[in-house]
Amino acid sequence: MAEEEAKATEQAAQPRLKILNQYVRDLSFENIAVQKGVKVEGSPQIQVQVALDARKHTDTQFEVIVKVNVESKSQDETVFLLELDYAGQFQIENVAANQLHPFLLIECPRMLFPFLRRVVSDVTRDGGFPPLNIDNIDFMALYRQNLARQQQAQQATAGTENGPTGTA
Repeated sequence: MAEEEAKATEQAAQPRLKILNQYVRDLSFENIAVQKGVKVEGSPQIQVQVALDARKHTDTQFEVIVKVNVESKSQDETVFLLELDYAGQFQIENVAANQLHPFLLIECPRMLFPFLRRVVSDVTRDGGFPPLNIDNIDFMALYRQNLARQQQAQQATAGTENGPTGTA
């Protein structure tokens, strides 16, 4: 009996993540090559930028937004621009407060990514180009890069605030 209670308590304390909803929050696609009459020769250069955001709605419900900007260029001429904010609403339970931030910005985007990738592929195809299949994103590495960038910014701010003082 004590073992069953221990297992029930352990299962109750397990982190739980449930996707309540996912959706395109904002989408913009511009086929600049056609608008300007630019002829695309060869394979264009494609640059993908990713940003993450998370917002708390209730104690257990959060919105996580993956923002993707894609710019395609051929011989210094922009071919197309795609901006997509893809969001998900999550219910998260039994995650320690000190682990919630990385959980929101690593695990949640990881779950949204296949659907975001499909939207990007469909939009580029429907926009007159071959479907763009974005490479997998290492959200843990992205999270660590953002933390390092924030720490450097804080150190730079602290350095100017605590800089040398003197009288003239």
